[in-house]
Amino acid sequence: MSSVNVQIELHELLNGSNAQVQLSVSQLVEKVIKRGEGKLTSTGAVSVSTGKYTGRSPKDKFIVKEASTADKIDWGTVNQPISQQHFDNLYTKVLEYLKEKEEIFVFKGFAGADHSHRLPIQVINEYAWHNLFAHQLFIRPTGIDSPKHDEQFTIVSAPTFKANPDIDGTNSETFIIVSFEKRVILIGGTEYAGEMKKSIFSIMNYLLPEQDILPMHCSANVGEEGNVALFFGLSGTGKTTLSADPNRKLIGDDEHGWSDNGVFNIEGGCYAKCVNLSREKEPQIFDAITFGSVLENVIICENTGLANYNDVSLTENTRAAYPIDAIDNIMLPSVAGHPNTIVFLTADAFGVLPPISKLSKEQAMYHFLSGYTSKLAGTERGVTSPEVTFSTCFGSPFLPLNASRYAEMLGEKIEKHNSNVFLVNTGWTGGEYGIGHRMNLSYTRAMVRAALNGELDNVETGKDDIFGLEIPLKVPGVPDDVLIPEKTWTDKEAYKAKALDLASKFNENFKKFTSVSEDIVKLGGPLV
Repeated sequence: MSSVNVQIELHELLNGSNAQVQLSVSQLVEKVIKRGEGKLTSTGAVSVSTGKYTGRSPKDKFIVKEASTADKIDWGTVNQPISQQHFDNLYTKVLEYLKEKEEIFVFKGFAGADHSHRLPIQVINEYAWHNLFAHQLFIRPTGIDSPKHDEQFTIVSAPTFKANPDIDGTNSETFIIVSFEKRVILIGGTEYAGEMKKSIFSIMNYLLPEQDILPMHCSANVGEEGNVALFFGLSGTGKTTLSADPNRKLIGDDEHGWSDNGVFNIEGGCYAKCVNLSREKEPQIFDAITFGSVLENVIICENTGLANYNDVSLTENTRAAYPIDAIDNIMLPSVAGHPNTIVFLTADAFGVLPPISKLSKEQAMYHFLSGYTSKLAGTERGVTSPEVTFSTCFGSPFLPLNASRYAEMLGEKIEKHNSNVFLVNTGWTGGEYGIGHRMNLSYTRAMVRAALNGELDNVETGKDDIFGLEIPLKVPGVPDDVLIPEKTWTDKEAYKAKALDLASKFNENFKKFTSVSEDIVKLGGPLV
């Protein structure tokens, strides 16, 4: 199937009598309720269930192996190849399936807040609530945009269409397939809306480096004096929570590009985890969940319509999707200068990494390439308790190119713009998972605030004798003993054994980076 044929088939689908194009938030909410896809909460948000799949399905994600991209993609377990024939056949079947639906929903918008680097996209959905999700998460057209929307990538999402692995070349009924040549993302067999968001991020991770722009899985905010901060980390490590600071303007909560001009948000909305959400702990997120927001897998009281954020009976990966302008203190447009401070977030289930440490350039590159965290329950299918994971560049599931490309770009930009880098552990303290407890959020906020305000630039530090990290010995608002992991453990021998265990895992994982400089290996990693 040629690109021309793809456009013809899309044209036929989009011009069918069942196509509902560019509906407003109110119209989409009305459709969701009328079609029985969800219900309204007491704040006017739409509450939905994603059914069988409450997280991403990484084993069902594929990239079409095509002539123009075959030598560029970093093929493997993350970027699984699928044949053009399988894609073409499945694509045709999905479009024919959608043509028979009573209604389909189409959103036209953008990825990339910087007008110089934005990507026009369109999203075609079987579900109204999925289209509402796309409307809230991507960048919506404004009056200044050209009336002609020349989309460069199209998402086609049919959650109730199930693949036949024996015929369609998939691993299960679920599929998320990207064709870079045909500029199509095909999604089926899953109702989890996050697949759409992350597929566009994967596209940007392929396209932006060609423009010498670093795509980043991070949140970002900016202070009153223009000092920009980036927060890298996997789902559940605190990117959204820590970047939603009432004293700083939010640039974005998850995906950004770093160009020669500075940082820009890739998205137009936020996709926040809301397990145990409260106004007291996270007021900006709590108050952003209003009319038109989408709540995924949150239990709602039948009588009052109130959301019970503490109920994780469906999943711990409960989510809220809302437009960025639902946050009061934001940067519009979502662009800013070069980062002064970079924070790597990890949720260490071993409970041995310091709550905050200062990184040298070599350590920054080592920990960026390592991308260590504990994968938290619910973020992916089959994950029911924290699992040790090393996700290169804090986003390996979304990196079509070799990881060294992104790491080299980050290293160059850190050096060029003299950015300070910190490693922050939002995970366990006082013991490993099941014995210790999660780091107090107020302490983490205090540490991050001190780093961003420059209060840790010249503070006295102590070196961790296992990981080689420089630990600030004083942080305003944080008890001194909390800063040193060993002091929070009752059993010191158990601490040392667990720390050495984690250090060995770092060392073993880093063996796969055979082309990095010797300085990064010698000066960046554990001392043992």
